[in-house]
Amino acid sequence: MRFLLNTCRAYSTSFSVVPRYRIAQLGRVGQIENARQVFDELPNKTVDSWNSIIAGYFQNNQPDEALLLFNKMPEKNIVSWNGLISGYIKNGMVTEAREVFDKMPERNVVSWTAMIRGYVQEGMMGEAVSLFWLMPEKNVVSWTVMLGGLIQEGGIDEARRLYDMMPEKDVVARTNMLAGYCKEGRLSDAREIFDEMPWRNVVAWTTMITGYVQNNRVDVARKLFEVMPVKNEVSWTAMLMGYTQCGRIEAALELFEAMPVKSVVTGNALILGFGQNGEVAKARRVFDQMKVKDDATWSAMIKVYERKGFELKALDLFILMQKEGIRPKFPSLITILSVCASLASLAHGRQVHAQLVRSRFDEAVYVSSVLLTMYIKCGDLPKAKLVFDKFSSKDIVMWNSMISGYAQHGLREEAFEIFQSMFSTGMVPDDVTFVGVLTACNYTGKVKEGLDIFESMRSKYMVEPKTEHYACMVDLLGRAGKINEAVNIIEKMPMEADAAVWGSLLGACRTHAKLDLAEVAAKKLLVIEPENAGHYILLSNIYASQGKWNDVAELRKNMRARSVKKSPGSSWIEVEKRVHMFTTGDIRAHPEHSMIMKMLEKLDVLLREAGYNPDGNFVLHDVDEEEKLYSLRYHSEKLAVAYGLLKVPKEMPIRVMKNLRVCGDCHTAIKLIAKVTEREIILRDANRFHHFKDGICSCRDYW
Repeated sequence: MRFLLNTCRAYSTSFSVVPRYRIAQLGRVGQIENARQVFDELPNKTVDSWNSIIAGYFQNNQPDEALLLFNKMPEKNIVSWNGLISGYIKNGMVTEAREVFDKMPERNVVSWTAMIRGYVQEGMMGEAVSLFWLMPEKNVVSWTVMLGGLIQEGGIDEARRLYDMMPEKDVVARTNMLAGYCKEGRLSDAREIFDEMPWRNVVAWTTMITGYVQNNRVDVARKLFEVMPVKNEVSWTAMLMGYTQCGRIEAALELFEAMPVKSVVTGNALILGFGQNGEVAKARRVFDQMKVKDDATWSAMIKVYERKGFELKALDLFILMQKEGIRPKFPSLITILSVCASLASLAHGRQVHAQLVRSRFDEAVYVSSVLLTMYIKCGDLPKAKLVFDKFSSKDIVMWNSMISGYAQHGLREEAFEIFQSMFSTGMVPDDVTFVGVLTACNYTGKVKEGLDIFESMRSKYMVEPKTEHYACMVDLLGRAGKINEAVNIIEKMPMEADAAVWGSLLGACRTHAKLDLAEVAAKKLLVIEPENAGHYILLSNIYASQGKWNDVAELRKNMRARSVKKSPGSSWIEVEKRVHMFTTGDIRAHPEHSMIMKMLEKLDVLLREAGYNPDGNFVLHDVDEEEKLYSLRYHSEKLAVAYGLLKVPKEMPIRVMKNLRVCGDCHTAIKLIAKVTEREIILRDANRFHHFKDGICSCRDYW
């Protein structure tokens, strides 16, 4: 919510001549050609009709045509000259306006005020102040325009001095001064102005209430709101948004229900308020109850779903929005792009990209960054690179996104190539850049290169390593079996090791059978993240491998006492613009489960013929032993791959996403599935991308 300063005033005159009124009306609605036709057909053109058509051209951003007509005028009055100044100012042409001002034959207070307003609008306060004090006579409008300019530029004390000098103060001037104080947080001064006002309109009351709201004085705002003689939609909205912004959503809902007319703006504010407080169901209830919705309403509900992790609901609502003929605007498109990235919904992402191109929004660096991220997370690196190459004025976010994208796909050389290209453009790498570069080394087992980069961060690039960089190094050394070196890195850290660091060490210790050290790392993780079920399960597996069954039982008891539950593995796949979700062991939840079952049986036969024995290849990962055989066959990624084989055309890759890391058995199985079915399968898990083709994974089993 912003404080609006009334630097403009409206003047009204009656239209005595119908053609003049018609010209002005057509100009205002953008039909300047029709306005010109009416003007040209006039047998007797008055000065007023000339002024109207010239104003119309200015309103339609055609100042050159306006000037041509002005120069053709057989007779001009002071209104004509003032109209030329105002027209230039409305088109941001303050230099041209000043040239007209300097050469006009006579000036009145309107001429001076218009020119001052032009300087104020362009932020040229020095010129505005100089011209203001040269004015031969000033009216209340002149004073108010100058006052608003000073407040707008943050010169509140200078504005107060001008305010005190004003010979006459109307409600607009007083309200502007009041808004200026509120904007600066000087509520006592604002309230003094408010209390001294001989007459207050609804704008003055609302401004004072908004000031209290914006400065976290909601209860004081409510008291003032209750004694307000007349309330309008803006007043109700200001009070309601005060409650939503401070998290008092129930009070906001109570106020909303008491509103005589429930505006779209207040409904939108309530949706966002509920969303910010995690009350997604209540936000949707408000959305569904709103009889009138605008684009902002849909955008607000989509944003709530996206921010609270309900990406599928966000995508479904976006689809419904389009079915109902609501054309999404920029905020909705950007939000849904983030949803497409999270879900790896490439089809919808491409559709949104096309809409952004048609609206020419894709030329902004922020939009290009979001598009780049979307294509990377959808696994379409060639398209991501096209977006990257197309944009000439890349910021650091784009460079980092491209480096990280290649790293996640295990393409170290490409990541390093982008890293080196940064320097030719003069771009300076930051800490995020080095996370991407170290990750690229990590996922490809390039220990020496990773160590060199890490050592050069401080010495060569003047970037201080953070916990993320230490976690990368521990992971890099640990994967390579250099456990002692990894422990040395942790011991030398200048800050406390976080969950990412200890998690990297734990993974390495499990892989290389360093169970004692793994137990130490797991216990550290339990202290740092006591609600994370994964840490308990990993430690339980370590105890079980050592035959420490009493410790296993005690750990499970602690999990139950803390109400810690393991997040189920889930995977999803997009088919024909619809996202299909699968959960481990829950195949019957899908309407086409019988077809999927048959495909799984067919794959079992093909894999066994290829020499694959799932029982023999199984490695326990985050599941209890008694659930092993059942969940193994019905791991969510296998269900999604089976569905992809049924539905995705053979010439297209099967793209599957998983919320957790892919287990060893499924990784082995999907390599063979890709080989025996002669399909390309792209799997994005919680850590990285795996590209399966011809029985080989892009990670080269180094994951």
